[in-house]
Amino acid sequence: MDAKTYPLQDILKPERRYIIPTFQRDYEWTLDGQWRLLFEDLETTAERLLDVRTGGEEGSKLKAKEQTVSPHFLGAIVCASLPFATGGVALRSVIDGQQRLTTVQLLVRGLLDVLVETNSDRIKSVRRMLFNPDDVIESPEEIYKLWPRRKDRELWPVALGDALPSYDGKADHLYLQARKYFSQASRDFATNANGIVDPARLVALADAMSSLFKLVVIDLDDNDDAQVIFEVLNGRQTPLSAIDLVKNLLFLRGELADEDVEKLYDEHWAQFDDRWWKQEVGRGHAQRGRRDVLLSVWLTAATGSEANVGHLYREARTYLNDGPKTEEVLEQLSTFAKAYQSIYDAAPVEDQRLVTAYRRIRALDITTAIPLLAWLRTLPSVALPHEDHVRAVRAVESWALRRAYIGWQTRGYGTHLARVLREAKLAADKEANVADAVVVGLQGGVLDWPSDDEIEEAFLTRRFYDGMAQMRIRLLLGAIDDRLRREDLNEPTATVTYDDLQIEHIMPQSWETHWPIADALGTIVPKDEVDLKWQTLSAERRRTVDRIGNLTLVTATFNRDVSNLGWAVKKPEFEKQKSLVINYEVARSDAWNEGKIADRARVLAAAAIRLWPAATKLLSASS
Repeated sequence: MDAKTYPLQDILKPERRYIIPTFQRDYEWTLDGQWRLLFEDLETTAERLLDVRTGGEEGSKLKAKEQTVSPHFLGAIVCASLPFATGGVALRSVIDGQQRLTTVQLLVRGLLDVLVETNSDRIKSVRRMLFNPDDVIESPEEIYKLWPRRKDRELWPVALGDALPSYDGKADHLYLQARKYFSQASRDFATNANGIVDPARLVALADAMSSLFKLVVIDLDDNDDAQVIFEVLNGRQTPLSAIDLVKNLLFLRGELADEDVEKLYDEHWAQFDDRWWKQEVGRGHAQRGRRDVLLSVWLTAATGSEANVGHLYREARTYLNDGPKTEEVLEQLSTFAKAYQSIYDAAPVEDQRLVTAYRRIRALDITTAIPLLAWLRTLPSVALPHEDHVRAVRAVESWALRRAYIGWQTRGYGTHLARVLREAKLAADKEANVADAVVVGLQGGVLDWPSDDEIEEAFLTRRFYDGMAQMRIRLLLGAIDDRLRREDLNEPTATVTYDDLQIEHIMPQSWETHWPIADALGTIVPKDEVDLKWQTLSAERRRTVDRIGNLTLVTATFNRDVSNLGWAVKKPEFEKQKSLVINYEVARSDAWNEGKIADRARVLAAAAIRLWPAATKLLSASS
């Protein structure tokens, strides 16, 4: 990155063009917002210069004195070099600061109007800040130092042309309003008490603008990360969209290659203007707009390596430098957008098994699985038949949910799943079974696929309620209840909204009053804080009440007043919970103790094992 401060004349007079990427936001600066303040700054700077020029000094002393006049800093613009023909006009893409630079051009044009009116000797000097010389241009638009986004290119020659536009007032485009304002403001500044334009004041205004108005120009090279630089420049107050930078890069390259960017935009990009895509998702530092998330998903799938969400633009630019052409990238992004929307329940999905798997993976917030799932959706049926597609997605679901309910680490999921994606892509290239590649890839190493025995052990010993989000417990119990309902042919079809149910401890956490402790022989052990036997059994009781075998779901009709009472009182309440299969055996139990909790844990574990099969159960018969 090369950052330097220059007076406007050093930025605008050289033979150079500043290109505003086509699909940047509209020009939005206004009179009350920015124009008046900008011109007041110019007036103040010009007055400082006039004070020196009217101070009595001449010759070299005057020139030296002028060098001491304080400049005014306009802020910063960020540019990136663009390829241009040898011997042609140098090109810069204005990545950040288009509002500021556009306004400066309109200020120059407004001042030039008054210079022309008065036949000032500064006309040629100021014109060079707007237009390139005729002898260096090869096409009409190359005459303009600044070339706006495509939407405004028909108007720009009118806004900057020598012929005065036909002003219509507030209905005018902001370009024309700005030119008119700066022209009148320049005229007012230079007009003396007699109503005559004072050439000295007008020249001071032109010289102050040219020499004492300064900009910081940040020129990026290929190793700079524009996204991070912008965050620093903007004080991290406004999140900057990596995908907007990629969009600008793609469409600018498309323009330079004479592609029909309007058609490309309508066919592939217009969908991203929808509000749904602009919503932010995630929490805390991970919160990002959906479009940036999509960019990360696509980039991970395209490269086979986990994208760094903090440096998306840099990584995308690196990939695009040697990667596919603009239209191909836009087609890919559009295809992945449809896949992403399907995964996030914003577009139809053809199979309820996929809908359910996507919902559960989303509920666990396993976002690192989305690139793999999205890529699977982009494959044609000849490469991934429908049943294989379902099998591959169920494999991701089973692997992820088994690990979640055992409590195994999630660190490294991104790298692991990116490797699985690479292996699946390799299988597709070789016309091998993609689903089998996913199943095999998910196994092994520190992020292995849990076995059936490990599932049962976790259900018997893990304190689910103490160390797991209630949403995950609700998901687990709801999924098991749904599975048991589907397995029982005598059960009527029912739709249960599990998210609306409440988690209930069958044996309450406050058990001491109504739930006495018994030893292995069934003998009651009275509470005695100093009794080692009671200490051991009560510690185990506290662990047991939070295990999955003691947890269930209840509807709003459950009487919460009985939650901490004895089993004889609670049992009738469970008998009323007939809408949930997981409560049938609970209601039929004559007693509820540690043994019953362990028995129920085994039943739930067996259902979970059937629900989320082991890896061997998901491999094809031919594997």
